[in-house]
Amino acid sequence: MPTSERANAELEGRNHTYAGHIIPWFVRLMWLIFWAFAIAYVVKFLLPALQTELLTPP
Repeated sequence: MPTSERANAELEGRNHTYAGHIIPWFVRLMWLIFWAFAIAYVVKFLLPALQTELLTPP
């Protein structure tokens, strides 16, 4: 590899700074509420309906 390409790659690598995005607390709270309601729905409505459908099919 010629030195000019290596030098350009090294300089280019120094200029890249990657910073992650912090998720705000209210977005995390919204996801938590969503998953809580999704689990409650599955437990309250879907599981009993599946049991009746599987035990006594139409």
